[in-house]
Amino acid sequence: MNKILLVDDDKDVREFLSYNLKKDGYQIHTASNGLEAIMKAEELLPDLILMDVMMPKMDGIEACEEIRKLKQLDNTLIVFLSARNEDYSHIAGYNAGADDYINKPVKPKVLISKINALLRRKAVTDKSKKKLNSKKALVNDERKLIIDTEKYVVIQNKKEIILPKKQFEILALLVSSPAKVFSREEIFNKIWGNDVYISDRTIDVHIRKIREKVGDDVIRTVKGVGYKFIEL
Repeated sequence: MNKILLVDDDKDVREFLSYNLKKDGYQIHTASNGLEAIMKAEELLPDLILMDVMMPKMDGIEACEEIRKLKQLDNTLIVFLSARNEDYSHIAGYNAGADDYINKPVKPKVLISKINALLRRKAVTDKSKKKLNSKKALVNDERKLIIDTEKYVVIQNKKEIILPKKQFEILALLVSSPAKVFSREEIFNKIWGNDVYISDRTIDVHIRKIREKVGDDVIRTVKGVGYKFIEL
């Protein structure tokens, strides 16, 4: 049974969503703010965290950033469920490490369908990771760049670089096939899944953040097509 941590400062919302998610067979735990969410996430190790953005004590964006620093929660999905539907709110959510951002109001059946789809993909991803035991690092010797897909760390010139989950996955994808140009659509589908919508602007922001950490010359933009990892 999948565990979901539901985080919202509105008690009525927590009770309503808990009722519907439990009916669908999920084990539900709740928290009322970001600080409580972090503590419960460390204790419960949920499969998915469904979290509001605007909350007292600590908002959802900050809580998401803190949760993404915890190694034991690397495989936990984080989904924002918020009435904040501006583009910059979505971008902030994805930059913080969210796997999806859903706008309120949303019908329970639609929300549950999205959660089901995310957890199905998570199950496939977890299964694939188990097969990587003998090949857990992608290495580019020329650039002295190591991508450890088990520990979710990048090592460049013996220096460890920590990237948010989505940025790490994008870089690992590009390094896996250095000669290939990955279209935006292909990156979306492989990293977010084809039933999650994000704008071109979101992926541009992720690429910019990767370049800031790893170097401007690591990823080339192929105009009108997408991105590729640059080999020396």
